[in-house]
Order: sequence, then C-alpha cells, then structure tokens
Amino acid sequence: MPNGLAYLHLTHEAAPYPPVVRVLARGLAARPADFGKLARGPAAFTGLVPLSEILSRGAITGRKVATLATGAQPFPLFRTPIRDRQGAVVYWWLWDGTGLRWCGTDEDQIETYPLREIIGAEELLARLSAG
Repeated sequence: MPNGLAYLHLTHEAAPYPPVVRVLARGLAARPADFGKLARGPAAFTGLVPLSEILSRGAITGRKVATLATGAQPFPLFRTPIRDRQGAVVYWWLWDGTGLRWCGTDEDQIETYPLREIIGAEELLARLSAG
C-alpha cells in the first residue's frame, strides 16, 4: 500500500454477500505487536468486501498474519437508504445479516452504521489510502 501497511479483519459471513471486513488500521509504518489489541479497538471502517477475490486477482497484495476469534460479537448492522425522486433519504432499512427492519430518519445512531454496499477493489484501495 502506498501509505503504509493496512490490517483487515474478516469477522462474519452471510451468503450470498461477501464477508464482513473491519479495517483495523491503515497507513502503519510497522507491523503491530498485538493483533488482538488492534482488533479490540475501533475500526477505521467496516464493509462487505469480496476480499478473497480481490486478493486472488492481484488487485491488492496481502497475506494472512493472524487468526483472531470474534467471540460472541454480533453481526454488525448495515444501513440502506430509501430515497425519494429528489434523492433525499425518506427512511432507512437496517440489515443484520439475516433480515431487514424499517428504521425512520431520526434514529440517533443511523450514521454510525456502515452502508450495505459491496466494496470492490478500487473503492477499497481508495478508502485504505484515505487514512
């Protein structure tokens, strides 16, 4: 990566979607000593990333450096906006890996949930470089 090392943690799978990936760190100059500590910290971002495919195509280079248990960590909530014809969000759907539930526009935490979108190689690289 041009701006240093990045560490990603694949946490959940929910077919037919790509795995949930938490970006733990980006732009690091050196390998961290404790990946568990890194994984327990906040994520730079979380998304649905076809990581195996991206790696196998050579779009990014990487390798497995650790196996970390996620414990009883629940599947993260993802948000999907429903927009009117002018593009304004009229309400949100929240997805928990198995089902959807309606959510209004006034929920306090809505912006903290990642968008339910598949992050491809180009977008992943852009987000990793933005760090």
